[in-house]
Amino acid sequence: MDFAFDARTEELRARLQAFMAEHVYPAERVVEEQRAALASPWDTPPVVEELKAEARRQGLWNLFLPDAEHGAGLTNLQYAPLAELTGHSPQLAPTALNCAAPDTGNMEVLAQFGDPEQQKRWLEPLLAGEIRSAFAMTEPEVASSDATNIETRIERDGDHYVINGRKWYISGAMNPLCRIFIVMGKTDPDGPDIRRQQSMVLVPRDTPGLTVRRAMQVYGYEDHYHGGHAEVVFEDVRVPVGNLVGEEGGGFAIAQARLGPGRIHHCMRLIGMAERAIELMCRRAVARTAFGKPLAGQGVVQEWIADARVAVEQLRLLVLKTAWLMDTVGNKGAHTEIQAIKIATPRTVVDILDKAVQLHGAGGVSQDFPLAELWAGARTLRLADGPDEVHQRSLARREIKRYQ
Repeated sequence: MDFAFDARTEELRARLQAFMAEHVYPAERVVEEQRAALASPWDTPPVVEELKAEARRQGLWNLFLPDAEHGAGLTNLQYAPLAELTGHSPQLAPTALNCAAPDTGNMEVLAQFGDPEQQKRWLEPLLAGEIRSAFAMTEPEVASSDATNIETRIERDGDHYVINGRKWYISGAMNPLCRIFIVMGKTDPDGPDIRRQQSMVLVPRDTPGLTVRRAMQVYGYEDHYHGGHAEVVFEDVRVPVGNLVGEEGGGFAIAQARLGPGRIHHCMRLIGMAERAIELMCRRAVARTAFGKPLAGQGVVQEWIADARVAVEQLRLLVLKTAWLMDTVGNKGAHTEIQAIKIATPRTVVDILDKAVQLHGAGGVSQDFPLAELWAGARTLRLADGPDEVHQRSLARREIKRYQ
């Protein structure tokens, strides 16, 4: 990335690059060694807490939050190149900076929609990196790409809500530090407006009736870095009505507000993942010999690397444009571009990572290189925060409407 950003962004970028080189990359091997010695694979390795302490000491903390009261006060455009850098090591860097999903989206929800008591009890410890959180929306029995399908019930009973439902792929829920769930369900399942049937409530992890049943795998990985992806059951879970986030019927709107920044954060980090893949491809190409010459001299390898570079530069410009639009005309005004990056970025990065795996041969699918796990993460993002087809459908409708 050769073009310049504003002075503050450039200064933070330089500090973050140094932090990655001096602390994050060396910790990638250490964290695996420490995890093998833990009582539970879901416990946090000591090196992760060391990284968090160092990031906070260096002022590289809560960079994702545009609200200066709670975070760094950066715009989306300022945060973009920083998030890209964390994508070079997506398992460690976002957590080290307290910029990891799902906590980022949950902090945004609490900062924007939470009342003072909710912010005091849950937002402040999340901002301090003392606890983790989960966002319980996706369900196994319905097509959760359409949030109006959600079947979990949140029923009023005097001064409490009673929650019943089954969720899965609830990120972060396996982490022992996960203390709070933001749960989306229907408070008015028969309401005339299908987008006003849903609400969100806060459910502490230790609430009776909440059961974290099992860890869900993603292409065989359990994602110990981010607290896994769990199946969670709610059976007559009772919470005070004061645990309602925002207003009854506001759950769908809150979910949409949460997903906009989340989608661009994912795309920013995906570009960093692609850059890591290109670096690994180039190092492998110059270090390995096949059929009498280095892989770097093979025409097909040169094509892969050239195509990857072109694709990354195109994606970056589109993501930066989207970030600028979100800052200047808002998420609604950037709706088309947000959908465009969500379609293009995971799909393209998966292809780049696939070529990097191919170039590494058996090593590419092994645990000795990060490529297989990066591929699994990128491929999953073609489903997370809305599958490709949903975004394509919506974007196409907007385009066609201009001519009707």
